[in-house]
Amino acid sequence: MDNRCDWAQKNDLMAKYHDEEWGRPLHDDQKLFEFLILEGMQAGLSWQTILNKRDAFRQAFDNFDPVIVAEYDDLKVSELMNNAGIIRNRLKILACINNAKRFLEVQSDYGTFDKYIWKYVDYKPIINSLNTLKELPAKTSLSDMISIDLKKRGFKFIGSTIIYAHLQATGMVNDHLLNCSCHPEYRPIENVLQ
Repeated sequence: MDNRCDWAQKNDLMAKYHDEEWGRPLHDDQKLFEFLILEGMQAGLSWQTILNKRDAFRQAFDNFDPVIVAEYDDLKVSELMNNAGIIRNRLKILACINNAKRFLEVQSDYGTFDKYIWKYVDYKPIINSLNTLKELPAKTSLSDMISIDLKKRGFKFIGSTIIYAHLQATGMVNDHLLNCSCHPEYRPIENVLQ
């Protein structure tokens, strides 16, 4: 890749995530659920920590199948609390189970979670034009609105900052910097000079 956002240049794992996932429109409900879980688990931690543990999370949470996660019982919670491969925070784990149930309710109401969440951006990505990482917002009025609605629906660990990270990760908002090859308006310098 010609150029990447600054945050993605730390290591190969971050670069791969940046190049192949972050900011790319995602419409698969199971993957949308995965990002809801992972963003909630990230609260107070770095995304690098989550990426390092992502495979362990997938294994521990039945590949993020919300139907299965919604049925987790006390025995499964204990098993997860003893799993050194994931974030062992009881409140976050309980929130995952709760959110799986709420996720299924949204699917029931809308047909898919994808239809519910993407309606907030009129089913097309918001393309921002940012020059530096300092310009990246932690949250917006859009993430505030979605967070409020999800909380009304009973979701937990779903604050506006978590939701904004979810919007970025799933491509509802494209926050790649203008000098990044993944930005739709990116032009290599040699093309600009011709």
